[in-house]
Amino acid sequence: MTRSASAYVVGAYEHPTRLAPDKSVAQLHAESALGALRDAGLSLSDVDGYMCAGDAPGSAPLYMADYLNLKLRWYDGTESGGCSYLAHIQHAAAALASGQCSVVLITLAGKPRSSGQATGTAFRPPPFDRPEAAWESTFRWTIGGVYGMAMQRHMHQYGTTLEQLAWVKVAASRHAQHNPHALLRKPLTVEDVMASPIISDPLRRDDCCVITDGGGALVLARPEIARSLNRPRVKVIGCGQTMNTNAGGYLDLTRTGAERSGAAAFAQAGVTPADIDYASVYDNFTIMVITQLEDLGFCAKGEGGRFVADGNLISGVGKLPWNTDGGGLCNNHPMNRGGITKAIEAVRQLRGEATPAVQVKDCRLALAAGPGMVLGAGHAHATVIFERE
Repeated sequence: MTRSASAYVVGAYEHPTRLAPDKSVAQLHAESALGALRDAGLSLSDVDGYMCAGDAPGSAPLYMADYLNLKLRWYDGTESGGCSYLAHIQHAAAALASGQCSVVLITLAGKPRSSGQATGTAFRPPPFDRPEAAWESTFRWTIGGVYGMAMQRHMHQYGTTLEQLAWVKVAASRHAQHNPHALLRKPLTVEDVMASPIISDPLRRDDCCVITDGGGALVLARPEIARSLNRPRVKVIGCGQTMNTNAGGYLDLTRTGAERSGAAAFAQAGVTPADIDYASVYDNFTIMVITQLEDLGFCAKGEGGRFVADGNLISGVGKLPWNTDGGGLCNNHPMNRGGITKAIEAVRQLRGEATPAVQVKDCRLALAAGPGMVLGAGHAHATVIFERE
């Protein structure tokens, strides 16, 4: 079946650094931008649309566009946390389809590792004017505490076990061992994960993502431009995004916005979860992988633990090859915003350019999905489905 598309991903680049104390955030953005444009066979002068999010200097695209000396017809600075860059793909596709621009550059960069950021164990005061700040800040909640509660609830409600959750990290580590740039390259066993220190009961250290410096970039273009370039063609065929609010305090911690963003993306693409050859699913914590796989429709609600067990996410072994670069759990999680890396690895898989040991054979359809911000307070979600032409 031939599916039409108004946008193609023509360039993708993941910055190789995982620690960059000697570089500015703007420099990491620029190096990532140049890498993606080089991959596409384009230059900064070809770019007439630009997107970045709150990780950029000044938290707006204007300053980075000036730094890169871009001549733009269109820009977008949508900020929705880690899924910003997946949402950006949907916005870029719409801008390309309407003729507002022809080549869109999307960049991400950050230096949380250089700044000594903790793995969700320290209280991060929200801006004083956020609606929930006056009531919730006094509790000094931590991100690890929030996702520990989510894990505990899923285990209580559905019988999910710590061993099943551990398989998510094991799969990530099996893939990361083949990635020369991954921060953690040691293959882990279920026993290794189970033995790691408690962060917020029952959340353990190995249930948490890595903290890295780095960045990444994507280049999207109109179909006629994509076809003029000497690169494998990857088209955007389905997108969805949503907000998963805290429902006035009646939040179900076992559900994510993937229920809605995934349904919208699958409907637009005209495919089902069973058609997907490869999945990049945001993995800030192991519990978020299980809940998103359920909500995206890869398994029934409550079956996520059993779905991921026994290596079912490992490329060449399991039912659903997943995060073959090692993901946020082992490879790279710059600025607490792993969404762009999910799209980058999906593009690599569709091009046949993933690390050979984890390349999915005859990969034609790939999904990238993930949340943004913190569960229970303005939790966004976005899903994108790509197809190799």
